[in-house]
Amino acid sequence: MLNSEFAMKDLGPLSYFLGIAVIRHTCVLFLSQMKYAAEIIERASMSSCKSTFTPVYTKPKLSASAGVPYEDPTRYRSLAGALQYLTFTRPDITYVVQQVCLFMHDPRVEHMNVLKRIIRYIQGTLDYGLHLYPSSTSTLVSYTDADWGGCLDTRRSTSDYCMFFGNNLVSWSAKRQSALSQSSAEAEYRGVANVVAESCWLRNLLLELHCPIQKATLVYCENVSIIYLSGNPVQHQRTKHIEMDIHFVREKVARGQVRVCHVPSRYQIADIFTKGLPSVLFEDFRNSLSIRKPPVMTAEVC
Repeated sequence: MLNSEFAMKDLGPLSYFLGIAVIRHTCVLFLSQMKYAAEIIERASMSSCKSTFTPVYTKPKLSASAGVPYEDPTRYRSLAGALQYLTFTRPDITYVVQQVCLFMHDPRVEHMNVLKRIIRYIQGTLDYGLHLYPSSTSTLVSYTDADWGGCLDTRRSTSDYCMFFGNNLVSWSAKRQSALSQSSAEAEYRGVANVVAESCWLRNLLLELHCPIQKATLVYCENVSIIYLSGNPVQHQRTKHIEMDIHFVREKVARGQVRVCHVPSRYQIADIFTKGLPSVLFEDFRNSLSIRKPPVMTAEVC
């Protein structure tokens, strides 16, 4: 039908697109940028480097004025920009890539050391990629968190979320907020508003694809006060500065399109997008995001 309207060719089953390799195997669709990641390592002249278990330290965050200026800012910007594209199939490095990209205007030696650690981590997980599986459920489930005042230079917070359609990760983000938040609750509520807006877009997209979502989108967050605010019709004086976000989320909750729920910190998957984690917890959350090695080629039938 498309060919009747546009000049186009049928190139067969999808296998490679814009640097992303697509491998179909029984019950798995595996997305990988292994070749692209290897090119980044080669460009950084780190082919023989030792690998690390995590892409970021658990120590305090970076500052724009930390240390001395890096001698080759162009090289830093080139590598940081390349790593941004790698996050398309490697959500596990989203947080730290977002951090190093904050200093592209004036990179320091310490910033470059963090960037090199990312590459060392990629070296040890070169063949990892994003797995997509057939799912019997068609619900949207999201996890959201915020790092209140985490930026040492501006004291702005970082909002993050990850969203699953059924059992598959389909959307994720780690972004510094555009305005200061006066409390952790305010920072996290802005994060909830962001993920609710994303869920509305996905619900509309699925509706156009004739796959409407019947159940409410579940939004999991750690802060109990956020849950109360999302369902309480009483407007508190201390929340007037985020009134738009509150009304937006409450409207979706009232319509039954969204449910805001509590999740303990131990199971808050979104933490992988806001901070450096110990290796055991990081690997657990990475596995929850379906970032794993390629599927084993067997003769199983799905």
